Amino acid sequence: MNDRNIVESIKSFGLKKVLSYLDSDPDNNIPKVIDWIERFDRNGIVKKELGGAKRALLDKESNWYKLVKSLYTDIDDEVRKTIFENFIINASILGGIRKRKVKEEHKCNVPWAILMDPTSACNLKCTGCWAAEYGHKMSMSIDTLDNIIAQGKELGVYMYIYSGGEPLVRKNDIIKLCDKHNDCVFLAFTNGTLIDEDFADEMLRVKNFIPAISVEGFEEETDSRRGKGTYESVIKAMEVLKRKKLPFGISCCYTSQNTYIIGSEEYFDEMIEKGAKFAWLFTYIPIGVNAVPELMITPEQREYMYHQIRKFRSTKPIFTMDFWNDGEYVDGCIAGGRSYLHINANGDIEPCAFIHYSDSNIYEKTILEALKSPLFMQYHDNQPFNENHLRPCPLLDNPEKLCEMVEKSGAKSTDMQNPEDVHDLTAKCIKAAENWALVADRLWNHSRNKALSNF
Repeated sequence: MNDRNIVESIKSFGLKKVLSYLDSDPDNNIPKVIDWIERFDRNGIVKKELGGAKRALLDKESNWYKLVKSLYTDIDDEVRKTIFENFIINASILGGIRKRKVKEEHKCNVPWAILMDPTSACNLKCTGCWAAEYGHKMSMSIDTLDNIIAQGKELGVYMYIYSGGEPLVRKNDIIKLCDKHNDCVFLAFTNGTLIDEDFADEMLRVKNFIPAISVEGFEEETDSRRGKGTYESVIKAMEVLKRKKLPFGISCCYTSQNTYIIGSEEYFDEMIEKGAKFAWLFTYIPIGVNAVPELMITPEQREYMYHQIRKFRSTKPIFTMDFWNDGEYVDGCIAGGRSYLHINANGDIEPCAFIHYSDSNIYEKTILEALKSPLFMQYHDNQPFNENHLRPCPLLDNPEKLCEMVEKSGAKSTDMQNPEDVHDLTAKCIKAAENWALVADRLWNHSRNKALSNF
C-alpha cells in the first residue's frame, strides 16, 4: 500500500466511524455529523455543499430534514450505510482530493462521475429518442467497462452512471461490476421495465446500485411516448423497490407535450408517494435523424419549470436537479469532464450524453488522455459558455459555441448510422436559444439582484 492509500484508509476509517455514530441516533446526530465531516474536509472539497446542508437540516420541520430522515425509515439499513459511505466518503471527499491533485498536475477537467453505455440495445422505441441513433448492435464488454471504472478510480471517480440503450439489458454484468467495485456508487437511467423481484434481490445483495426510472408523466404521457403498458410496468417496478426498501429516483424529460404535467404538484406528490427519493429533470434536445423538433419546449414552459422546481425544493421531501435550469448553482455547463463525461457503447468518449461528437475512443486512449484531447480542452478553456448561467448549454443555449469547439478540435460525429454535421444540429436550436435568452436574462438579473440585496 502506497502513502496515498494509507492516508486515505485512515481518513476513510474515521469517516466510517462518524457515519456509524449517525446511525445510532439520526434525530439528534445529523447536525453533529455534518460538523465532523467539515473537520475532515480540510481542503474544502465539499465546503459549499455542507454549508447548505447544515442550514437545511437544522430545522426538523423542513422538507430536507424529512427527506434525510426518510432514508432511515424507508431504506434498508445496510444499503443506506453502503451508499452513504461510497457517496460521501469515496465519491465526494477522498475522491475529491484525488481529483483536485490530477487537475492541478494535468491542467484539465476531471469528472465527478462517468456516464457510460453498456449497450445501445433497448427493449423500447421512444418517440424522438436519440439513443437508437448509435445503432442497436453495439456493446462494451464487461472487461472494457471494468477497465473504465478502474481508470476512473485512479483519477478519483467513484460515481458511475449507466445509460444506453437500456442498460438493464446487461443487468447481470452490471451486478458483477457492482460486486467487484463495492467502493463505488452505481446509478442507471433505465426505463424500469426490466426490474423484477430477482433483480431487486441482487440490488439488496450488492447494496451500491440505484435506478433512476424514466417516466414522462402519468400513464397517458408515458405510454404516448414510450409505448402502451410502459407506465404500468414502471409502477410495478417502483412497488417492488419500495417494498424491498431499495432507493430509487425518477428521470423525467419534459417536452412541449408534458411540461405542465411533469412540473405539477400532483405528479411530484405521486412520485414521492411511490417512493422516489430524487428526480433528475432534462429537457428535450433534437438530436439525430429521428429527432422531433416539435417536442422542444417554449421559453414559457422552461420558465415554468424554473419556478416550479425551486418551489418544490423548499416544500417537498425529494432531491431535484434540472440539468439546464440549475446552471446558476454549478456555474454553467457541467459536461466536458467538468463534472461528468460520457462513453457510448462504441467506446467513443464524448463531452456530454447530448453531444455526439468525439476525438477520442476508449480503445485508443486512456480517460486521462481523452480529458487532455482537443475537444475536452475546448470545453475546459471555454467554460462557462455564457456569463448568464441560466444559459449554460453549448448546444441548446449557445449553439455557436458548439460549432466553434467541434471545428477547432476536429471532432467527428459519433452517430454510426447517420452522422450529423454540427451545423445541421445547431441550426435546430438557434431560434430556441434566441427566444430563451430574453427570458433567461430577465431571470438572471432578478436572481443576481436578489442575492445582492441579501448581503
